[in-house]
Amino acid sequence: MSRLAQVFSDLPKGQKAFIPFITAGDSGLENTFELMLTLVDNGADIIELGVPFSDPMADGPMIAKSHERAVADGVSLKNVLTLVEKFRAVNNTTAVVLMGYLNPIEVYGYKAFAKDARASGVDGVLVVDMPPEEAQDLKQELDNNSIDLIFLVAPTTTDARIEFLATIASGFVYFVSLKGVTGAGHLDIDSVTHNLARIRRYIDLPVGVGFGIKDATTAKAVSENADAVIVGSSLVAFIEQYAKDKDKMLASVGSLAKEISSAIK
Repeated sequence: MSRLAQVFSDLPKGQKAFIPFITAGDSGLENTFELMLTLVDNGADIIELGVPFSDPMADGPMIAKSHERAVADGVSLKNVLTLVEKFRAVNNTTAVVLMGYLNPIEVYGYKAFAKDARASGVDGVLVVDMPPEEAQDLKQELDNNSIDLIFLVAPTTTDARIEFLATIASGFVYFVSLKGVTGAGHLDIDSVTHNLARIRRYIDLPVGVGFGIKDATTAKAVSENADAVIVGSSLVAFIEQYAKDKDKMLASVGSLAKEISSAIK
């Protein structure tokens, strides 16, 4: 059983997985490592690591700026894999998913990337700008290395496309809870509930919900129907705010993570 599958299998009845997102290398790779440990200590089941990219088109201003900071510091995909390897030396149970854009993987090469990702301890990959219809070559390399390929589903995704995603997605499905970029808008819980039911008509995988979940109250409401809750911008805001005060950064991120995790468990 994959590490991602194990996470969902091990959740006690009624509890949901907590998936925090942070951008690798934002405020420094060493700080990212400590943030990963802090998130685990405060309830993270899966850590979603953003791979820095110069044009993060799906991300709102908060996360986009985190990409800019990491890119300016020269953080590469190879650096991210080395970071995961370092994390795996002390944690072999928390799943790690890389979330990013296709260009760095194209440059790296699918075969080399999949091999190195497996060696480092990566469990899943979500490529925001890769259409599922064009993902077969990458999927093959990831399958060869037992890494899940995760896809986004939006409120505008058609039933036919969801049905197609069922043939290629693995690990879990990431439902984008609103139209727009990360951190934007106001959640319509009834719409989320409707779309989760629609997705489950076609896809027999856990469904995580992200985009627009900012606090424990929202996370709790979403978790009533989701299998996992994904939170990014609110955590990244603390990394930006306390970039020069690591202790405050870790304490603030840990406190919010604990609140959210407690709310959905």
